Amino acid sequence: MARGEHVHSEPPPPQATGATGRGTRGGTGQGEEAGTGEFAEGAPCCPAPVPRQSPPSGRAPSPRQDDPAVRPDDPVRPDSTGQSDHSAQTDRPARRHRAAKQPERHSVRAQVLAALREALLSGELAPGQVYSAPALAERLGVSATPVREAMQRLVCEGAVRTVPNRGFRVAEYNERDLAELAEIRVLLEVPPVVETARTLPPECWERLRPYADEALAVAGGGDRAAYADADSAFHRALLELTGNRQLVAVSADIQRRTQRRPAPAVPSLCTEELLRDATDHMVLLDALRTRDLAAVERLMRAHVTA
Repeated sequence: MARGEHVHSEPPPPQATGATGRGTRGGTGQGEEAGTGEFAEGAPCCPAPVPRQSPPSGRAPSPRQDDPAVRPDDPVRPDSTGQSDHSAQTDRPARRHRAAKQPERHSVRAQVLAALREALLSGELAPGQVYSAPALAERLGVSATPVREAMQRLVCEGAVRTVPNRGFRVAEYNERDLAELAEIRVLLEVPPVVETARTLPPECWERLRPYADEALAVAGGGDRAAYADADSAFHRALLELTGNRQLVAVSADIQRRTQRRPAPAVPSLCTEELLRDATDHMVLLDALRTRDLAAVERLMRAHVTA
């Protein structure tokens, strides 16, 4: 080769990626079960209660109309060789389109369920009355499908009963029904909490203080529906410290049934009743923190049977 001539070497071929499988997933797969709420071995004795979560709201964003990648009705465009890429233009957009619609349905159903529960607690849906799904849907401004789904959930909770060819009848709870439900709560909740109070450090009970504060603040407004949520959150956090997940689920269902009692006719009496119930939470936490087991049992019995 003569001196002064330049050698034009070809650039090295690009390195193939994904051959070893690295980087194809966001993690190694370890710790996937973290955050499930279960108690792992070696975990502290007082896990934090699961905070109450509000039902999802809002509508799912619709796909951009100017983006051909998310327009399933676009014609298939041939590439430079005249061949069509069906996997990119038909299959993937359809999957994306379905995925975008799913959260919207769940959001509407959750909002309808919350609205119906509030109407039941406030007395807007009167005990003994029959309501059809189309009529409720018109009142809420939604289709009848999420209303039927929400009402079926309320059937499982004992709040309403199905009336064939007519709709749903709001359940009526008399004094005997409420007394029996209170007796079940005593049997389910009192012994596990008392037993847990024997060994749980005082600082663990203090972590429930924000729940009690919220319930007391809501009670002052006299809103029975809002207080029912705050009260349920406190009791759920209380029972979660026992470590028994089935107890938490069953007790939540029983408590929800006890909240169907009629509200006092005078608003001031309703507020007074809610404030008295919320104050019980504060006194109970003080007894739990000091490990006064006799007081814990007495306070819990009085609270759930009031």
